[in-house]
Amino acid sequence: MTRTARTTRTARTYWVAGTGVLIALLFAVAATVASASGGDDGDPGTSARAPGLYSPDAGFARDMAVHHQQAVEMSFVVRDRTKDEAVRGLAYDIANTQANQRGMLLGWLDLWGLPKVVAGEPPMSWMASTEQQSGGHAGHDMSGQDMAGHDMGGHDMGGAVTKPGALMPGMATKEELAQLGAAEGRDAEVLFLQLMTDHHKGGVAMARGCAAQCKTPAERALAQGMVEAQQSEITLMADMLKQRGAAPRG
Repeated sequence: MTRTARTTRTARTYWVAGTGVLIALLFAVAATVASASGGDDGDPGTSARAPGLYSPDAGFARDMAVHHQQAVEMSFVVRDRTKDEAVRGLAYDIANTQANQRGMLLGWLDLWGLPKVVAGEPPMSWMASTEQQSGGHAGHDMSGQDMAGHDMGGHDMGGAVTKPGALMPGMATKEELAQLGAAEGRDAEVLFLQLMTDHHKGGVAMARGCAAQCKTPAERALAQGMVEAQQSEITLMADMLKQRGAAPRG
């Protein structure tokens, strides 16, 4: 592929991702309005209330938006570090899918009138919530939280852990991202597939938490879709690693 063709394709990738976010935001408006009108549970009195600041719905949206952003960044990095079309194609799919989903999550926060960042809130604290709050801080259980992911309030994280130096389960550290940016060819492919496998495992655990705890029907459906799609990609990446004489870490 010529340099001009690669440049054109990269530009198209960014354009498609940006367009996808816009479309996703429009979808988020429709989905949230539908939920607020009664949604899937048919109870307007319950669904008409926007999620509280510390609810699983809001916490998952904030945390998964950050989690997805790193997946998008890693995908763009590896596309510049290898010419392997299978890896580049996977990276393209992950970048577009997770950029779109991130747009939906941020769109919901805007529609709910909630901030995208809450000062002093530890990552994953919503996983320890025992009930959704309609607002305020009352009842928000922070006692079981551990910034290193060792004790998520007794919540089963499906074996996903937060590494020292990482923000959330499955996320890469700054050092690992630097290694990916410096690698080339097969080394870049293997490291990307290993990092993204870890990333997906953390994402699956988080999404399962929302599917079980979130109250917004559209958000629960999105979370369950994440679980199914990322589990499928984990299997695919294991096969791709095997083809390269490598294996997932841990």
